Amino acid sequence: MTSTIKEDMPLLASREGVWDGIYRHLDAECNLLDQHRSRLFIRFKPDSDFPYHQTNYYTWDDGRTEVHDMPCRYVNGSREVVFDSARIKGMVRELSDDPKRRSTFLYWERPELPDVYFYEMINVTDCGRFRSRVWQWIREGEGLIRRTLIQEKKISNDWRALEPDA
Repeated sequence: MTSTIKEDMPLLASREGVWDGIYRHLDAECNLLDQHRSRLFIRFKPDSDFPYHQTNYYTWDDGRTEVHDMPCRYVNGSREVVFDSARIKGMVRELSDDPKRRSTFLYWERPELPDVYFYEMINVTDCGRFRSRVWQWIREGEGLIRRTLIQEKKISNDWRALEPDA
């Protein structure tokens, strides 16, 4: 069955492509804890079991790297993408109340942090080339413990042309 994700979630679909950015991790008092570069590949494959597929490549100045692959499920008409990978379990939705259609909301959990949950807001500029993201790290019984601020620029709509294994 072909997915209707691109028709159901046009704002999310507009983010298909390759994004370069900087992640800045701050503690609750806004002190810088960590910083690294990123390249995200956002793919839509309507005929796949995983019609939304995101892969994040992270690089630190000291040479460390990480890759996180997140194929996601979608039920036609649900307007909710479900993340269920080794790294995160959660969901993403467009904010239907946003009159400018710029905002996406995510909620997720990470298995290695059982008492922490995450909320993320993604806002894209009207031109579609820039976006900002904020993660709030909440620990049960403690509240806010960390924030992650992300600035990104879309460098290509064609992820196939830049993906290492495409």
